[in-house]
Amino acid sequence: MTSADGQAAFGSDLLVTLLAHLGIEYVALNPGATFRGLHDSLVHVEGAPAVVTCLHEEIAVAAAHGYAKAAGHPMAAAVHDVVGLQHACMAVYNAWCDRVPLLLLGGTGPVAAERRRPWIDWIHTALVQGNHVRDFVKWDDQPASVAAAVESIVRAHKLATAAPRAPTYVCLPVEVQEEPTSALDLPDPAAYRPARTGPDPAAVEEAARHLRDARSPVIVLDRAADYVGALERAAELAHILGAPMIDLGARMNVSTEDPLDLTGAESDVLGSADVVLAVEVLDLEGTLHEYTHPRPTRIHISLADSLVGSWTSDYQRLAAVDIPIAADAGLALDALVEACRGVPARVAAERAERAFAVRARLRTEWQRATEAAWHASPISLPRLADELWTALSSRSWVLAHGTLDGWARRRWQWVAPGSYLGTSGGGGIGYGPGAAIGAALAHRGDSRIIVNLQPDGDLLFAPSALWTMANLGLPILNVVWNNRSYYNSELHARRIAKHRGRPQDRVQVGIGIRDPEVDFAGLARSYGVWAEGPVIDPRDLPAVLARAVDTVANGGPALIDVVAQPR
Repeated sequence: MTSADGQAAFGSDLLVTLLAHLGIEYVALNPGATFRGLHDSLVHVEGAPAVVTCLHEEIAVAAAHGYAKAAGHPMAAAVHDVVGLQHACMAVYNAWCDRVPLLLLGGTGPVAAERRRPWIDWIHTALVQGNHVRDFVKWDDQPASVAAAVESIVRAHKLATAAPRAPTYVCLPVEVQEEPTSALDLPDPAAYRPARTGPDPAAVEEAARHLRDARSPVIVLDRAADYVGALERAAELAHILGAPMIDLGARMNVSTEDPLDLTGAESDVLGSADVVLAVEVLDLEGTLHEYTHPRPTRIHISLADSLVGSWTSDYQRLAAVDIPIAADAGLALDALVEACRGVPARVAAERAERAFAVRARLRTEWQRATEAAWHASPISLPRLADELWTALSSRSWVLAHGTLDGWARRRWQWVAPGSYLGTSGGGGIGYGPGAAIGAALAHRGDSRIIVNLQPDGDLLFAPSALWTMANLGLPILNVVWNNRSYYNSELHARRIAKHRGRPQDRVQVGIGIRDPEVDFAGLARSYGVWAEGPVIDPRDLPAVLARAVDTVANGGPALIDVVAQPR
């Protein structure tokens, strides 16, 4: 046991010391009276986590979301009682669906009714506040004393970081934060670290036998990157087997430069597979349902079944699995690598040659598509991706959000784990800017440029995140993919009009972002962010991108508004 600073005078003083003790570096927040005690302690207690001021609770939680994926461990977000929690709900749901660990802290008005101020404390007190997010957090609590709050926060941190990872929520009543307290012993975090779950040896041996004997084995990865060592071991296993790899994109799971990376050739690869090894694939049935004649043997390494709830159907369609392995993906792949080492080199080489041929054809198709659209106006996504890569390729970078409809993966080199942090998980609009803030905080001081490929409509849900970027001087390159539409809805409008035999001339009604067109560069400058645009002529891209990258490399955010094709 270790002791808190003997100067701790109030409950919140002790709790922020505990947060630092647990390795929490930042607390993102939009200020609120129900956690004023916690806020005061964050500002005044030496060694407390740093405050990240956000202008909306969704941005604060999205920042914690992006940070966790970039850093590999959680940060905290604090939200103001009932109203702040309701603002934050979409971002919490994103983190839940994305299986990301974050520690959500809340405050509430006095639990004792006689202590409540008229009106305001009554409408900001709930029974129980955690009910609002209980269906999409892993665990929640509302402790009634400082000692209980210490245990709650330690438990919340442990459960958030135990696989499968997910957000947890602790509501701290104002009495707990503000009551005087003496120094208490704080628990040793090492004594509460989560255990890693190892694989069943019999299941590993059975899986290895199928993989060794397969004609065309394939490895499919989705959230494998969340597990220590999983990416390296998956690539090693692929080369032992000569098996192609498919990255479903929830994280960066496969290096684009690995010759066995066949992401984008799913129909070729999965259509001919006789054994599929899936690693933390959330929607296994959705991924494989088209490739069932004949149905390949399915091996699935996943802990997802241990986090299935009843409220939302984020668990996807029930998938049949021939060999389930409920284990930490890193440990399971360690075991599979050792069990598969006996594959003859000739067999692995024959398998790999087939994969190399598909990969070469695929890359030729991408190159031709890029050349064909090079001079297009609005600017084509392949060209935008290529020009961005030219501007960034000599720098250290992390792609926090967006792929330009997949072209950033096709045309860039994603090599290091963590190069790409994935999607929002829950499909919530407004995630990208906050996630970029979190990624920048996780990489603060290591000279990486954080890239946010930002759809225009999505940015308009959380534009004030630009202020936080400027306030903290974060090296974030925001490239607005501006198609002046909520284009996904436009596609649906076109389909339904066609199905009903109606004209296509009204599909932009209620969907287009025009009349007036948003001045994104002016919006960014109003928040203190360097900006240029709209860029309409593709020939202007190299110079504009070079200026933006130089700005970010010198220690501040930048935004470029690029008028680009919808898809």
